[in-house]
Amino acid sequence: MFLTISTTGSTEGPATDLGFLLHKHPGRAQVFSTSYGDAHVFYPEASPERCTAALLLEVDPPALVRRGRGKGRGGAPDSALAQYVNDRPYAASSLLAVALRTVFASALRGECRALPERAAAPLPLRVEVPALPARGGPALVARLFEPLGWQVTAEPVRLDDSFPEWGDSRYVRLVLEGELRLADALRHLYVLLPVLDDAKHYWVSADEVDKLLRFGEGWLAGHPEQQLITRRYLARRWSLTREANERLELVRLADADDVEVEEIDNAVAPEQPEDAEERPAPLAVQRREAILAGLRAAGATRVLDLGCGQGQLVAALLKEPRFTEIVGVDVSVRALEMAARRLRLDRMGERQSSRVTLLQGSLAYTDKRLTGYDAAVLSEVVEHLDLPRLPALEYAVFGAARPRTVIVTTPNVEYNVRWETLPAGHRRHGDHRFEWTRREFRDWAEAVAARHGYAVEFQPVGPDDPEVGPPTQLALFTSTSTSAGTSTGAANKNKNEKKEEAA
Repeated sequence: MFLTISTTGSTEGPATDLGFLLHKHPGRAQVFSTSYGDAHVFYPEASPERCTAALLLEVDPPALVRRGRGKGRGGAPDSALAQYVNDRPYAASSLLAVALRTVFASALRGECRALPERAAAPLPLRVEVPALPARGGPALVARLFEPLGWQVTAEPVRLDDSFPEWGDSRYVRLVLEGELRLADALRHLYVLLPVLDDAKHYWVSADEVDKLLRFGEGWLAGHPEQQLITRRYLARRWSLTREANERLELVRLADADDVEVEEIDNAVAPEQPEDAEERPAPLAVQRREAILAGLRAAGATRVLDLGCGQGQLVAALLKEPRFTEIVGVDVSVRALEMAARRLRLDRMGERQSSRVTLLQGSLAYTDKRLTGYDAAVLSEVVEHLDLPRLPALEYAVFGAARPRTVIVTTPNVEYNVRWETLPAGHRRHGDHRFEWTRREFRDWAEAVAARHGYAVEFQPVGPDDPEVGPPTQLALFTSTSTSAGTSTGAANKNKNEKKEEAA
């Protein structure tokens, strides 16, 4: 199996800097032993204008059989002949991914003492894989690599050029082009080559979750095909897939709130010396406190958390007895399962569990289960919808459900310039469809209030910068109509119906 990585020279340095970054000298061929054969690294071309590094893995089929103990690609026994006659020596797979990690270990970590600035900077790269098994075809190849910044060419390989009527094989010739850090490019290949092959040549154990998260750091949590990547990389071992997805969700939430994962998923806070300087609460905590304060001031007892995610706000509401009925709603069944585990619903006492319900539903559609509540919360939700779908959400919440109080929070895009780690022009999260200025949010909220009979007031959440405002903006809507909400008796009837539907 074969792979090439090419780059071109620029004002920052000659193309032959690729040799420094890969820690492999362009002037000589090198051989590295692996468990399944020999990996050869050589440079078909090496000039200041263009440099290409090639990795050729010569697989030893008997060694593959011996180490696989007679198991085939999917873990099932193969016939005696198929153990030796297969595509493993020719098609890129997890064997090539392991060779990449073995041969280019320092480059994968982004380390280069000779040229640290080049290792940290994007390079014009071209990656070619002549034969790549792609279970899902060229379309899946594009869905996996294009969100990472690659321009993708995936040409199907015919079964036999002499018999075109036989059609295409499941293999493609892959060409990736883009400006990325070399370390990022190698990490993409290490994870996605076995994902496309949908098989691994070794037993997938629990430490594979750590490998996936380590090499997927910075890109996997926000990838639109995260679920597929995780499932295939971990060979469909559901316990490992669930663990990986839960940890990736924590990464995504931490990224959205601009905090460390440990600040979200910390069972025990570290002890602080008495004279230690008090740190400000994370923005996510400040946001929840602002929402709770608004609900208390409104006198709400029955509350909807619309877009509840993993249930952080639901958990905070449960701690206060004043909130007698709490309903978490999310379109993601997976998120609701994680919320149920976070809340420990299966261990919760009957009295406490009677206060909370988790419902699967889309906020873009009216839902009779959501009528009759004192308050609804849309915390960091609206920015995840495409702008053309906002009118549907507006009607579903303000026109159909019509709670007496609605609290909406959303990022203030003006504050983004204060985030040192956020590149200019980028949104705070990859799934944000938009982020509003204070004026844009105020215009939208005031128009919604006017259309549906609400008054609205605005509050800052987080430090209120005199130039760019707070990091989060909050709108508190209060109905001016007596028809909003329902009586307690009607609400209890709705609650019983929801419990039956949820069951």
